[in-house]
Amino acid sequence: MINPIAIQIGPIAIRWYAICIVTGLILAVYLTGLEAPKKNIKKDDVLDFILIAFPLSILGARIYYVIFDWDYYAKNPGEILATWHGGIAIYGGLLTGAAVLFVFCYYRMIKPIDFLDIAAPGVMLAQAIGRWGNFVNQEAYGKAVAHLNYLPDWIRKQMYIEGHYRTPTFLYESLWNLLGFALIMSLRHKTKLLKEGEVTFFYLIWYGCGRFVIEGMRTDSLMFMNLRVSQWLSVLLVIIGLALCAVRRFRKDVPYYQADDNKA
Repeated sequence: MINPIAIQIGPIAIRWYAICIVTGLILAVYLTGLEAPKKNIKKDDVLDFILIAFPLSILGARIYYVIFDWDYYAKNPGEILATWHGGIAIYGGLLTGAAVLFVFCYYRMIKPIDFLDIAAPGVMLAQAIGRWGNFVNQEAYGKAVAHLNYLPDWIRKQMYIEGHYRTPTFLYESLWNLLGFALIMSLRHKTKLLKEGEVTFFYLIWYGCGRFVIEGMRTDSLMFMNLRVSQWLSVLLVIIGLALCAVRRFRKDVPYYQADDNKA
């Protein structure tokens, strides 16, 4: 079993979970900053946004998790702030981040769709990396299976939980997001292929489809009225992504993300 604490300096413990999240964040900010000038967005705007949005998104992710697992936290109020024990819901973070982005863009006079388009690929990559924090914490896994012979030994050992090998749903989601990241990065700068906003819509559709399927494999899903919350939200993301994509695709006044006169 991998020790969830990567570095211990006296009373200060730095966990692999935090390292995965911060690493993903740094790469997302870097990639977004590289793309920002192509949409006339300042790199300083990207940094200012993340300094505001990241702590609020972590808070939102925790609040979301606590709300949908309130039966437990009502009995264990001391655990509400114990994020180092796990319990951060990505959908809560995404919803909070999106809300902050719209407010931020309003005050900075930035088109929200432009900011979303340059940020979406980095977010997908950050999610792919962040899932490895779940791997170290031995969470976000699926049902018991007889073996995991198709996986490397170091992953297989970490997936031996409570006397059984567990379906590595964290890995499936990480690979799905990584594939989506590679795909959208290869298509984003194709001349007159994607319209403005379709990078964002691709993210909604791709992530929503993958999360819906993978969430159905998990055994630790947040539930609401006997239904998996994340699956309902995934369906909603896909519907929104498809609807917006269809509407904007057939509007002649919507520019292309990469036009002839804006080559990267």
